[in-house]
Amino acid sequence: MFFELTSYKYFNGEILFGAGVSVGQQFFSRAEMVVVGLHGRWMSGIDYMGKSYKKQGEYNNYTFPLAVAVVLSGNYEDNEDDMEEVVYSGEGGNDILGTKQQIRDQVMERGNLALKNSMEQLVPVRVIRGHKFRDTYPRKVYTYDGLYMINEYWEEKGISGFIVFKYKLDRFGGQPKASSKVVLFSNKKSSSRAPSAKDELVCKDIAKGQEKLRIPVINEVDNHRGFTYSNSLKVADNVILPPNAAGCNCKGKCTNPMSCSCAERNGSSFPYVLENGNRLLFEPKDVVFECGPNCGCGPNCLNRTSQQGIKYHLEVFRTKEKGWGVRTLDFIPSGSPVCEYIGELKRTKDINDVFDNDYIFEIDCWQTMHGIGGREKRLKDVQIPVHNNVDNIDDMPEYCIDARKTGSVSRFVNHSCEPNLFVQCVLSSHHDLELAQVVLFAAENITPSQELTYDYGYILDGVVGPDGNIKELACRCGAASCSKRLY
Repeated sequence: MFFELTSYKYFNGEILFGAGVSVGQQFFSRAEMVVVGLHGRWMSGIDYMGKSYKKQGEYNNYTFPLAVAVVLSGNYEDNEDDMEEVVYSGEGGNDILGTKQQIRDQVMERGNLALKNSMEQLVPVRVIRGHKFRDTYPRKVYTYDGLYMINEYWEEKGISGFIVFKYKLDRFGGQPKASSKVVLFSNKKSSSRAPSAKDELVCKDIAKGQEKLRIPVINEVDNHRGFTYSNSLKVADNVILPPNAAGCNCKGKCTNPMSCSCAERNGSSFPYVLENGNRLLFEPKDVVFECGPNCGCGPNCLNRTSQQGIKYHLEVFRTKEKGWGVRTLDFIPSGSPVCEYIGELKRTKDINDVFDNDYIFEIDCWQTMHGIGGREKRLKDVQIPVHNNVDNIDDMPEYCIDARKTGSVSRFVNHSCEPNLFVQCVLSSHHDLELAQVVLFAAENITPSQELTYDYGYILDGVVGPDGNIKELACRCGAASCSKRLY
């Protein structure tokens, strides 16, 4: 199917104009959509070409106004949305700034007439979905979900008793999957119906209430299922944790870096900033010292940011080639802690068949600080406690986190050669670097529906099996700079 009108071109379900907008692209305001020409009206949900286009000779065969795009953002109580099929309510008569309810009849003019004309002249429209996020910045994200054809329209009395025009929109086949699907499932604001069978929900909450937010599991590939979830680290019998370290004398919250002993360990400054949520300042560090159990401050102290649990809506899903993966349903600002790597804390030497397992995380804070084994050194602006100054540092870290049988959502996060997360060692209850907590932070602004990834840190030809031979494993991250091998 090919259709061209003004500067917009539709071909096989793709929208082509200017720099190009692909299905799934995110926008953080209506202004952004206006700038790129995706939806040209600041307030109205229906974007249309007015009668002035009739004066241009190339449009003599069209009846105007003609609709080219609609935004579904939950402002109309009569909308129904099942992703592939939409029943869209016309515009007008709605108390948009107040109750969001219909307060008078709609009239067949402007956008409503444009949708009717587009249906009669077989002109497709672009569909953009807006989703609210109360706990994150920005408050609303818009997702372009592709081309739809208007196949039917009628008028009826709406929920509030006033005349409403209804338009049935069906999505063209052959387009990339509508990426708003996972956001719709998480928020459940666009439809009153429960998720349908095609969502293939494995479980509503893999954490079973252990986290502040539900973590649903979606499996659209096979019926492989989960494991035992835990939001706290288990400790093997032969691992002895150090005693709790001395804390700061701050009260309530730590505010003055000149008088806070925890800030002093971080180079006489607090590692986090309040802007757009508590975020790590600048870039990854050797280690971040947070306030611990012996500190005088409370649980909401800025310097306890990574201890405050998962605060973004995440979803576990089954990929086609990489096993399980994790994607975010919220916008995550750069520098924000996403999740801690949880499992059983063990001695590395006690792990059997370590090279055949993808769920073992070696705590290599010491090795990273010294650039051992090709690891990239980080900012060295922290005070390392005296008892951590060892003379001999081996390539193999002494301790690891084994998430094979138990762990958190972090154990499902995949590797990428171009990751959007980074690994940060954190110390709070004690100051032993060899037993540091491992926390995944956002390396960039991450938009909703993106898969979360971090660099597993393997070195090519650096993994040797029990037989002494170098082991190889293909990398399927799909990044432009992919090395084609995980190790």
